[in-house]
Amino acid sequence: MHRPPIAAYLSLAASMALVGSYVGLSKLLVAAFPVFLLAWLRFGIAAVAMAHWVHRVAGETPLSPHDRVLLFWESFLGNFLFSICMLFGVAATSALAAGVVMAAIPAAVALLSWAFLRERIGGRVWAAIACAALGIALLAMARAPASASGVPVAAAPWWGYVLLLGAVICEASYVVIGKRLAAQVSPRRISALINLWGLALVTPFGAWQAWQFDFAAITAPTWVLLVFYALAASMVTVWLWMRGLRHVPAPRAGVFTVMLPVSAALVGVLFLGETFGAAHVAALGLAVLGLLLATWPSRKAANSGTSAN
Repeated sequence: MHRPPIAAYLSLAASMALVGSYVGLSKLLVAAFPVFLLAWLRFGIAAVAMAHWVHRVAGETPLSPHDRVLLFWESFLGNFLFSICMLFGVAATSALAAGVVMAAIPAAVALLSWAFLRERIGGRVWAAIACAALGIALLAMARAPASASGVPVAAAPWWGYVLLLGAVICEASYVVIGKRLAAQVSPRRISALINLWGLALVTPFGAWQAWQFDFAAITAPTWVLLVFYALAASMVTVWLWMRGLRHVPAPRAGVFTVMLPVSAALVGVLFLGETFGAAHVAALGLAVLGLLLATWPSRKAANSGTSAN
């Protein structure tokens, strides 16, 4: 028995903080690029960066036909549809809204695991699901605060929140399918292969939008932000998360997903000029509470996880 190193905790926190930051900063990218073109560029940049992850490592079994089917659905739901729903949803709402809604991912994972993997849902997880639903509803009903000039800001459309919720379901599906795949395929290879599937799926739409797009109008900082988004979404967060999981039990590691809504909200306030009122603060608080209820390890899980290290 030993205490996990601080570096492992820092890796987990940094991974989720990066996820929240690129979810928030994607609002700047969708203002510069059409959504399908942005997704196409993201997958293309990541495909080049992860080319050396595609090949099978020593000792890894070849992909079975069932594994190939799971890889397709892993990419279609967790990469392709997630990116489309998230980017359109963020464009229609805000970085704060995206952070609050994305905090429901652990609760959604629990629901899908219960439905498809027959895993039991405890009282805390049901409470987390209720907190997530209440937080999203409160956020959707909250009146947008006035701008700095005193002019009321138009409320976000309802379908923007529906798209963000769709992104949550897609990401939860990604996690549930990944549970089946992880036993046969290395995490790095899974990431590379599903990224290639995502690139193939979005190419017709991305190429169509690229045909008449003025790439010369994109500034250098926007290109840098695009590269950061592509690498962070596909590579860096995966590497940091897996690095932390080497030393931290999975139930305890889940607590660090609290950094996602917090960092997304901070990006919205500090870099995008978003403001929020009491209802928005309450929604974020409910989101964080629900996330902690869903991921905070029980005493039994924490003890068994610590003794396993």
